[in-house]
Amino acid sequence: VPPDAFPLRIDRYLAEKLDSLSRSRVQQLIEKAHVLVNGEPVKPSHQIRPGEHIEVTVPEPEPTDVVAQDIPLEILYEDEYLLVLNKPAGMVVHPAFGHSEGTLVNALLHHCRNLSGIGGELRPGIVHRLDKDTSGLMVVAKDDVTHRELSRQFSERSIDRTYLAVVWGHFSEKEGRIETFYGRSPTNRKKMAVLPEGKLAITNYRVKEELPLISLVELKLGTGRTHQIRVHMAYLGHPVLSDYVYGGRRKRVGSLTARSREIAERYLETMKRQALHAQTLGFTHPATGERMFFRSPLPEDFAALLELARSIQAGGSEKKI
Repeated sequence: VPPDAFPLRIDRYLAEKLDSLSRSRVQQLIEKAHVLVNGEPVKPSHQIRPGEHIEVTVPEPEPTDVVAQDIPLEILYEDEYLLVLNKPAGMVVHPAFGHSEGTLVNALLHHCRNLSGIGGELRPGIVHRLDKDTSGLMVVAKDDVTHRELSRQFSERSIDRTYLAVVWGHFSEKEGRIETFYGRSPTNRKKMAVLPEGKLAITNYRVKEELPLISLVELKLGTGRTHQIRVHMAYLGHPVLSDYVYGGRRKRVGSLTARSREIAERYLETMKRQALHAQTLGFTHPATGERMFFRSPLPEDFAALLELARSIQAGGSEKKI
């Protein structure tokens, strides 16, 4: 530590000095006694002092039990630093109980052998996630520096992301901003909810098209909370079509007229998963500084749903719900 150094927490100091390590990773190393000050382990809250000698040992990534699998990936762009892919609906991103195989991680381990080990584990550098039944664009980092820089862009909200969703009903306000407190539901810990207090969640929406019983909506995230779009749409009374968890399936059908019920049933039969698609993704390339932008075409089921709704509309308008 140089003579003119100001007092600073050691985890923050090292995160600033070591570009390849995030602050959370530094904290993990400190807690496992891989960071020594004058030969002794310290706590993350230790305040550095001029003249101290800090030794940091970064162990090799721990082997993973996740099996590499030859699963086809739709890769839109790839270089030595990162790749951008189109995740299909139905694919889980991370292995978990009940989903140890067939995930995006299994596929990436087969496709790329040298991926980001942030977190101390040999695992693909997933920078952000999409729900299992949400389709669309994701970026994956291939090294720790790229991972850290992309994560910074996400946290600073400089990533450009737009989603398309088909939701039930028609909006009185055709565009708007949803800003709420957010967290885990107190009645069902598997669900998220709008709460009186918690983390801030911001979603901007714009209605692109009104169709019989439904609307096509473009959404931009101000924050990236778990299930955020699905919860916010349900909060407005317009749940995402076919969303089993947040009221987008059968409970929307019961109160309709016979004709409208028939149309709603056809929608649900055509779109068996939540009608949510991550359509665009823009970010600054961590290595080159180039601003990159990608657009994903609509999946077949999403396109078929819109085609059905437009054909019904062409044959006569239906009562709004």
